[in-house]
Amino acid sequence: MKIAILGTRGIPNHYGGFEQFAEYLSEGLYKAGFDVTVYNSHTHPYQDANWRGVKIIHCYDPETKLGTIGQFVYDLNCIMDSRRRNFDIILQLGYTSSSIWFNLQAKSKTIVTTNMDGLEWRRTKYSNRVKQFIKYAEGLAVKRSHHLISDSTGIQNYLQDTYNASSTYIPYGAHVFSSPDKGVLSDFKLTPYSYNLLIARLEPENSIEVILDGVSKSTSKTQFLVIGKDNSKYGLFLKEKYKLDSNIHFVGGVYDINKLNNLRYYSKLYFHGHTVGGTNPSLLEAMSSSAFICAHNNIFNKSILGEDAFYFENSLDVINIISDSFDKKDIEIIDKTNNNLDKISKLYSWPIIIDQYINHFKSISS
Repeated sequence: MKIAILGTRGIPNHYGGFEQFAEYLSEGLYKAGFDVTVYNSHTHPYQDANWRGVKIIHCYDPETKLGTIGQFVYDLNCIMDSRRRNFDIILQLGYTSSSIWFNLQAKSKTIVTTNMDGLEWRRTKYSNRVKQFIKYAEGLAVKRSHHLISDSTGIQNYLQDTYNASSTYIPYGAHVFSSPDKGVLSDFKLTPYSYNLLIARLEPENSIEVILDGVSKSTSKTQFLVIGKDNSKYGLFLKEKYKLDSNIHFVGGVYDINKLNNLRYYSKLYFHGHTVGGTNPSLLEAMSSSAFICAHNNIFNKSILGEDAFYFENSLDVINIISDSFDKKDIEIIDKTNNNLDKISKLYSWPIIIDQYINHFKSISS
């Protein structure tokens, strides 16, 4: 079976959640005997035509020249190239800049299944006009895809309630992290359990400012690391706003999964502020790294974490949480982190997720 994965900037991951997902899924599918192709931006630092058995096709991507419009051009180029490849199934990741081209999507025998991602039109960085377009694009993706995938039960319920559209629930995955190395911390001048941590794209809907306002106003002197590409307009705003807070450190983007896992493992508190759903890969990776998690209180996060986390809604909550003294060796904390590890092993491990995708592909192609 020939599978193509579209909708990312490419693999190996140098950007974010969908790229990390595409990396793990494509490699797993190849090992299971599938013929797998991933579409990469022509600007991606990895320029080879093959990655661990996965075929790579580079398509022209003018985003660096045109901004957001360039994403639409890149998606169109990927879709037009896929038309002549005779793929059995196209897995489309997301829809915002691609669903307007879905009528061009491959030949009629090619099955298109779309991972609907989160509620993109809720992102606060967008103007009302842009939000209206994204809602329109969401509807096109529902209408024009042969099948839909939801990565959380919240998204699955939303699609059913809003569009009367059924979807297959398949979450993201993670590997249990079992080889901590304190030596990694030396690169960041850290010692174990001496710092709190946030890893996210620096965007308003990820509650970055809410969290950092709480950190800034608290009496805690614990170091707070912010990991995420910070040369964007919003990233520069955040660095300027908190430049006088000596315990807040902007690290920039880190994409080495071993470094990230060790930073999570040895953190005191790990903050997860994502608000627009669904099952975010970085949340699962934090769970798999035995991080003790403080998450934004919403249905997407609570459906995964349940009672095994702290929750916040505003900066006052953050102040109260980080001002409390607790030890990761406390039995209550150990129980919660162990419960989250158990969820990864039984529900969200990559072999389980890859098998679910294989079953999905087989069911829609039969």
